[in-house]
Amino acid sequence: MKVLVTVNAAWNIWNFRRPLVDALLADGHTVIVLAPWDDTVPKIEALGCEFHHLEMSVKGLNPLEEPKTLVRLRRHFRRLEPDVVLSFTIKNNIFGAIAAKSVGIPFIANVTGLGTAFLSGGLLERVAVALYKTAFRNLPVVFFQNNDDRELFLDRGLVADSQARSLPGSGIDLERFAASDYPSQSEAPQFLMIARLLRDKGVLEYVGAARRVKARNPGVRFQLLGATGSENRTAIDRETVRGWEQEGIIEYLGTVEDVRPLIKAAQCIVLPSYREGAPRTLIEAAAMARPLIATDVAGCRAVVDNKHTGFLCDVRSEESLAAACETFIALSLKERAALGRAGRLKMEHEYGQSIVIDAYRTALRDLLPSKVNPAA
Repeated sequence: MKVLVTVNAAWNIWNFRRPLVDALLADGHTVIVLAPWDDTVPKIEALGCEFHHLEMSVKGLNPLEEPKTLVRLRRHFRRLEPDVVLSFTIKNNIFGAIAAKSVGIPFIANVTGLGTAFLSGGLLERVAVALYKTAFRNLPVVFFQNNDDRELFLDRGLVADSQARSLPGSGIDLERFAASDYPSQSEAPQFLMIARLLRDKGVLEYVGAARRVKARNPGVRFQLLGATGSENRTAIDRETVRGWEQEGIIEYLGTVEDVRPLIKAAQCIVLPSYREGAPRTLIEAAAMARPLIATDVAGCRAVVDNKHTGFLCDVRSEESLAAACETFIALSLKERAALGRAGRLKMEHEYGQSIVIDAYRTALRDLLPSKVNPAA
């Protein structure tokens, strides 16, 4: 069949959806990617996909811009005539679902996170909830990357139980993110946070915790990897990060093509996010046998087994995060390595990418059995 995949950035396909795309192509489907263009497009086309540029704003909900996004999606769907649309990311889910239903094309959404609008409270949250209710009504399948989000949507009546299916995030390539020997150095540990530099990711709490911990343990290193200046209302600018560097609190690493060498060098990966769908950086780090510290929130708590694969701390609390970091510092090298090994086993049992691929194959068979090879 002709499968259209839509997201808010082409790099999202390359970094997170590539195993699914490879599987769809291997099954004989035509795969069309509809997303804003970026420099990963040539790589996506080299996989065998057809790419079409989608003009859209990735910032928060804008009443002047979103109707244009809806119109553009509907126009693309009519022109490309896919048999089914697979969608990821918030705006593509909401406006893509509305557009697809208006032209009679089956649509499968994947809730990878809820976004600041849904969690903001007040009018903006009410608008987001109303949009989800309209968009997801009568969709055949809505995938959720953690059970907290699934239960929230069920409780609010945004989806029916017959629609909602759970996935272990986007799955992880356990060979590419292979277990790595734990660093043997005995000096104070090296913490690493990997995330877009947004307040919602807990960057300010990470910096505050680093300041507290380094006051008592000067040798401990806190590294930060991720892009500044994102098109997000909670984005942190480069000048602010430069100030943290000058203070000697943070080592800013910028962005890299391959995170594996940095995960391998770190002793603990930290993500104090306010809420996640399925935090990719934690999943990748656990697959590489690194201990984790994260907030006790939806998404993160599904990946981290407290005191077994890492530690959970209170959300929006630099004090709680600092305490978790100091608990980790007090562990022996052997105890730290044991946390990492337990995390690797959890990823092997619960987060393999084959689980996600099989779930999509099943959904496509259920939806369009006549167009899917039963042996695929």
